[in-house]
Order: sequence, then C-alpha cells, then structure tokens
Amino acid sequence: MPTPWPYPFWIAHRGAGKQAPENTLAAFRLGAQHGWRMFECDVKLSADGVPFLLHDNTLERTTHGHGVAGERPWSELAQLDAGSWHSRAYAGEPIPTLENLARWCLMNRHHLDIEIKPTPGAEERTGQVVAALAARLWLNAEAPPLLTSFRPESLLGAMTAAPQLPRGLLLDILWDGWLNHARQLQCVAIVCNHALWDTALVSQVKALGMKCLSYTVNDEWAAERLIALGTDGIVSDRVDLFAPC
Repeated sequence: MPTPWPYPFWIAHRGAGKQAPENTLAAFRLGAQHGWRMFECDVKLSADGVPFLLHDNTLERTTHGHGVAGERPWSELAQLDAGSWHSRAYAGEPIPTLENLARWCLMNRHHLDIEIKPTPGAEERTGQVVAALAARLWLNAEAPPLLTSFRPESLLGAMTAAPQLPRGLLLDILWDGWLNHARQLQCVAIVCNHALWDTALVSQVKALGMKCLSYTVNDEWAAERLIALGTDGIVSDRVDLFAPC
C-alpha cells in the first residue's frame, strides 16, 4: 500500500468529463488546463492484446466504428474517429492506447486511475495485461497508477501480474461478499457510487486501512456531503465547476 496516500483528492472522469470527447488525449489535456492533476480512464484490450481507452463494450456511441471493440485489432481501432460524436472541434480525435496516455501523464507528472473495463469473457486476462504494462511504464515513477475495476476477476489478474500496484474495488451496489473480495484482493481503496457512502460505511472501510473514493460527483451539495464524511477522493465530470487542490 502506498504510504502516505500519493493521490490528489480530485480526479477528472475520463479526462475532462463531458467537456471534451471522453477517453481521448484531448480530454486529458483540457482537464489539465483546468488545473486537475489526476485522471480516470477506462481501458480494455483489442483483439490482438493492445490496451486502449474506451468505456463501452461497443464502438457506436463514441466512434464511427461498429461492433464489439474488443473483437477488433488495434490496427483497425487506431483509424477510428473518436471525437466527432462530441463536437466538430474534436473531429478526427483518435482512440489512445494506454501507453499513449501513460507517457503524457509521466511527462506532466499527472496521476492516473486506470479502470480495467474488460470485454465480457476477458476479465482476468485484461487485468493481467493492463497491470503488466502499467508496471513497466511506471517502473521509476514517483507514484504508480491506481488500478480499479468493478470486476474482481480483473483485479485478481492485476494482482497476479503486478502485485506491487495499488488496487481499488469499484461498487455500484453493496453486493454480498464485496468486503471479503476487497480483502482477498488486497485493495487499498473502495470506490463507490457516491450515494452509497454514509458514516458507518466510511468507518468500516477506514478501519480496514482502505481509502474511500466516490464516483461520479457533479453537484456541489454531493461533494460537500462527501467531504464532511471524511472520504478521500472524488471522481467528477465537472472540471469546469470544482477547483481541485
């Protein structure tokens, strides 16, 4: 577990939330222009094993491609337009690889929360490949990336491939057994839908030595509630609203 906790409190969701096309380098640059120093991204594998940034299983929403992204080779994915869906200003923006983003983060001393977002059926392998690459890219960095996932299998793959990298379990509900999984996976953080946090849950997680992070917080009242609860990090789309410290 990193000691002390090396990450900023504020984390920009998919680069710059909704102000630029999510999970593109343009989005991360825009978030940085607003003063944010830590970013969240979604990473999955191409058919030939290249870790790249995309949230959905399919290509239609954020590119002009079609079908399951993980069934396409990187040579095909690299040609897609991932910006026009957002606005004309970003037409032609490509899908980045994790390595593209890592080099940008390292050059600018930014922190990264890598959400492992596997194509169904590739959960453990995606965790293994992403973690192994992250370990190599951040080998001499001051702070490693935080590897998070909703899928325990992906976190298991990450732990197997690079046990030294910190891991966090993402939760949209408090499903049966989540805490045991977090312990077994040696997680350093629990990343919850922000509405799940209350005094009791914060105390329970912190008593186990884990940090309490929240997604996706876009309203001031919600951020104020989480700060009052003593949580440790907020993921937000609103790079234009909050002033990260």
